[in-house]
Amino acid sequence: MALASLPHLSGMKKNDSRFNPYDDNGGSIVAIGGDNYLLIASDTRLSTGYSIYTRNQSKLFQVSNKSIVGCSGCWCDTLTLTRLINARMQMYLHEHNKEMSTPALAQMISTMLYYKRFFPYYVSVVMGGLEPDGSGWVYSYDPIGNLERSKFHAGGSSGALLQPLLDNQVGLKNIQNIVEESITLEKASRIVQDVFISAAERDIYTGDEIHIMCITADGIKEEKVDLRKD
Repeated sequence: MALASLPHLSGMKKNDSRFNPYDDNGGSIVAIGGDNYLLIASDTRLSTGYSIYTRNQSKLFQVSNKSIVGCSGCWCDTLTLTRLINARMQMYLHEHNKEMSTPALAQMISTMLYYKRFFPYYVSVVMGGLEPDGSGWVYSYDPIGNLERSKFHAGGSSGALLQPLLDNQVGLKNIQNIVEESITLEKASRIVQDVFISAAERDIYTGDEIHIMCITADGIKEEKVDLRKD
């Protein structure tokens, strides 16, 4: 008997069992570049739906002494992409006897994402690093490799919530009678912690801890800050 002939079942849909290779495991990335530093941070929650896999998984990957890649989204795609990036960085190091510069790395990641455009990596990629002049810059991508260079960016499951806060607090958008000045490292760190605290209140895929990595001329420093865990 057809479903349409049963009034109480007429609104039901057939089970959609099409193959779906992607899963969104959540997570958020925030990066801020300054005159002599680059600050990038992620949360440490890895989840799907209402299930939390782990509360202690950073989405930040150091690929050189001057560059860090942040990835959130499908975790298996994140691992695949970052392993390929590390392999290419090692190949470049052995071939040229020097690390790849931040602008070159940014272009390489764009090319890698575009190469997979017909079956793209299901990830939100934010890369930050120090350029040859010592200034910090942030590079963000769409799934097929379109590249944007800026001083700050938010991506991942809370990107739409965090970006307006960064526009206001770092980009000083929609603020009248204010003199623009460089954001200090201390202020950038406070802003990053504040925006993640705000995101954790609204986004169930962001939480547990903030993993913060800071690149300066003195090296890379790491810090973890607790977030709400419910």
